[in-house]
Amino acid sequence: MIKSLVSYLTFVFESVRGMFTGSKRYFSWLGFLGLLIAGGVYAYSQQAMYGLGVTGMHDQVSWGLYIANFTFLVGVAAAAVMMVIPGYLYHNNELKGGVLLGEMVAIGAIMMCLLFVMADLGRPDRMWHMMPPFGKFNFPISMLAWDVLVLNGYLLLNLHVPGYLLYKKYRDEKPANWLYLPFVYTSIVWAISIHTVTAFLYTGLAGRPYWNVAILAPRFIASAFCAGPAFILLVLEIVRRNTQYPIGDRIFSFLRMVVLISGLINIFLLVSEVFTEFYADSAHVASARYLFFGLHGHNALVPWIWTSISMNVLALLALVSRKFENRGVVVRNIPLVMLIAAIWIEKGMGLVFPGFIPTPLGEIVEYLPSLNEVLVSLGIWGIGLMIMTVLIKHAVDIETGVVKMKKN
Repeated sequence: MIKSLVSYLTFVFESVRGMFTGSKRYFSWLGFLGLLIAGGVYAYSQQAMYGLGVTGMHDQVSWGLYIANFTFLVGVAAAAVMMVIPGYLYHNNELKGGVLLGEMVAIGAIMMCLLFVMADLGRPDRMWHMMPPFGKFNFPISMLAWDVLVLNGYLLLNLHVPGYLLYKKYRDEKPANWLYLPFVYTSIVWAISIHTVTAFLYTGLAGRPYWNVAILAPRFIASAFCAGPAFILLVLEIVRRNTQYPIGDRIFSFLRMVVLISGLINIFLLVSEVFTEFYADSAHVASARYLFFGLHGHNALVPWIWTSISMNVLALLALVSRKFENRGVVVRNIPLVMLIAAIWIEKGMGLVFPGFIPTPLGEIVEYLPSLNEVLVSLGIWGIGLMIMTVLIKHAVDIETGVVKMKKN
């Protein structure tokens, strides 16, 4: 018992030490993220002092940049399952190498999701309203309660599985299947559930007809499995070019196909939704008309949504043609960056903001994020990317044998 505890503590100590040793390029990246975090901490201190009045949100648009980022990142977190399914469910060993890194991305994304929710609360002490015995969790009635459960549950699953596998690799021991495979299979269903529940948060708001569409959850899943794997592909590209971690070409070709198919489905669902909104021309079309064409002289979101659609289409055409695949590392990843940016816009400017405009009373009050909101958001992205970076560094060091248990 004592020997096992000492071994585990040694593993933790060497892992932490390995996370903070590396090249100048590695520390320059961490330093840049540190600057983003410092700016975010300062901006959040202003928000904690003066309240959400320092943001661009108001009574008419009460969800802004924070919830837009939250919605996008839930999809990124769920995307790791696209390597888990073929890697573990169908025993494709060529893809298992990427699963570990995908789960590290998922951990960082979920941490950002939780931080964006806390930022949207204004002050962290408001969490007590959901914590028994002081407040009410309102489970199972509240969709927010479901969201808290699925996000934290998914975080625990992604901490346990790679943590256990890396510990066994550190000790050069074979992992026991019963200690991790059931959690792997559970994570497959759980990953889909986190974005489904997020979609239900929107569709369950009866006073916001723009979100009351049955295909919102499928659209969330399709866009998640497009932007998420695209993000993971960029991470894998960086890891392969800067480390000795074995990543085969099969992973890249598989994930590119996932991105392409999911992107095409996402566009199809978007067209279906737009047809339903505009062909019927009901009273509920006001939000969609504001988003795509402007409404009564208000058109702040129109350039954003058409930019998103254009980038989506161009990126998918590039992936279909496959002309970029054999080019340099920068050129072949341009379509992936375009898709990530397009879906980020789609989740914010194309989903969250127009859902509030016009209000149930017919008011048109536009929303523009404040500098304070932008700094807090960049700070949270800095935290999430730093978590991803150090965890990926940790996984690579153990998998390549840089960090391993010393034999007596």
